[in-house]
Amino acid sequence: MASEWKGLLVNVTVENLAPCKKLVRVEVEPAKVEETYRKVTKEFQREANLPGFRQGKAPVQMVLRKFSKDIEEETKRKLISESYRAAIDEQKLEVVAQPDIEEIQFTLGQPLLFAATVETAPEFELPEYKGIPVQQEARTVTDEDVERALEALRQPRAQFNTVDRASATGDIVVVNYQGTCEGKSITELAPTAKGLTEKKGFWVELGAKSFIPGFDEQLTGSKAGEKRTVNVDFPADFVAPTLSGKKGVYEVEITEVKERVLPALDEAFAKSYGAESLEKLREGVRKDLENELNYKRSREARNQIIQSLLNRVTFELPESSVAHETRNVVYDLVQENVKRGISRQTIEKHKDQIYTSAAQGAKDRVKVQFLLQKIAEKEDIKVSQEEIAQRAAQMAANFQIPFEKFIKDLQQRNGLIEIYDQVMNEKVMELLEKNAQVQESQPGATPAT
Repeated sequence: MASEWKGLLVNVTVENLAPCKKLVRVEVEPAKVEETYRKVTKEFQREANLPGFRQGKAPVQMVLRKFSKDIEEETKRKLISESYRAAIDEQKLEVVAQPDIEEIQFTLGQPLLFAATVETAPEFELPEYKGIPVQQEARTVTDEDVERALEALRQPRAQFNTVDRASATGDIVVVNYQGTCEGKSITELAPTAKGLTEKKGFWVELGAKSFIPGFDEQLTGSKAGEKRTVNVDFPADFVAPTLSGKKGVYEVEITEVKERVLPALDEAFAKSYGAESLEKLREGVRKDLENELNYKRSREARNQIIQSLLNRVTFELPESSVAHETRNVVYDLVQENVKRGISRQTIEKHKDQIYTSAAQGAKDRVKVQFLLQKIAEKEDIKVSQEEIAQRAAQMAANFQIPFEKFIKDLQQRNGLIEIYDQVMNEKVMELLEKNAQVQESQPGATPAT
């Protein structure tokens, strides 16, 4: 782009406004202004439909009288767009956001003048990124780990048999209940919490603490046909904010006691999970646990490497990059809270706290992105079109979206750059992890500082 404009940019000056902000002044020679104006005029002439003339056959003077303002605006747009990119290339500026264009001076026969305020990537010296110390526990998959995993596989296949005895920890009690708070039906205080007010045939696992804190403990030892009054304290962070910190009273009728019966750990059980034998199932479980452990160790190592890099260098960040990432982090935090059942009112109440937390997280993420990008440049790490296509295909399959539609959506929102960054970051992190200085310690030992 810069070479195409050689000699046409009369003057380009760059003024530093801040560490990551610059003012670029551009002057385009009159001959280029005239040339672009003529080209734009011809484009309008080809498309013009004027009375008495076929499309594209109207005299140029009539086109100029009819569309003069539009032609001037299009000429300015093309000149500014193209000369701006050429000026950025010429000055070797790494711009990270859309420019703010102002001070435009446009007159036929005169140079085009404008100023662009741009944000640029930070300039900094890379810290030493090879040989970063990483602390890891010397952990392996044991036979006990395998047996615990097999036990977890048995749980979903459990049967629940009704028994005629007092309930005990691990049993299921089937109950009907009605709840009140401050002498009122719970729905009067929390209209959306109908399930907390009344339920029939509700299963409560004793010892699981999966319902309201303190509820299941008070049913231990109960029998079918028995009635009990259960008193609970709703936690401060309860899913229904209007009940937070209040006391509730439940009248509970036990209709059944069920005993959990796990399937035998035998060949039939192994085959139900698609394994040839129990031994093959054990081998498969061990392999899965080893993969999980390796993934966890890798993730922990990478987190330590990133934190070490963050601590080793300080530089200013572009405001627009931080603002954009902050919005992304805020969105993620809000969605996470909504999934946890936090109400919109509670989220709104703590929006300042959420934003403050998001802003710090965003700064770290932006800083890491610039660090990884600079390491990739120094190590000459490339991402091929095939690698981008493979990652996009994986994502499309995960989201169950046809590949062609997924690619089209990415192109519309410029999402291919995000995939490029993902693959690039993955390659850089592999390099950093491969070159890290791993120091293993026994489980439970205090890491060296």
